[in-house]
Amino acid sequence: METQATSKYLRISAFKVRQVTRLIQGRPAIQALATLELMPRKAARLTAKTLKSAIANAENNHEMVGEDLVVKEAIVGEGSTMRRFRPKARGMAGRIRKRTSHIKITVSDQVS
Repeated sequence: METQATSKYLRISAFKVRQVTRLIQGRPAIQALATLELMPRKAARLTAKTLKSAIANAENNHEMVGEDLVVKEAIVGEGSTMRRFRPKARGMAGRIRKRTSHIKITVSDQVS
């Protein structure tokens, strides 16, 4: 059985989060959580929060055991981009893109 958790509109670039989620795919959920908690990055903190939610969903909604869960997939998609402008020389404006991302983590009790 599979369970998932999603975090949307996180104020971090999807590229930065993908670097972290590549490390946890296919690992046991408890080991992946330990890896994320030791990583000093904002993306790791946000991914760990989503992974904890996926584990809690599996335990509470489907009566799965947390130690048996495996991270089946961790998908990061781009969210909407906020556009801001910064004044530049000679009356021009430079665009600032504040990117957001969506994290979807699926945990499963079956090893595939």
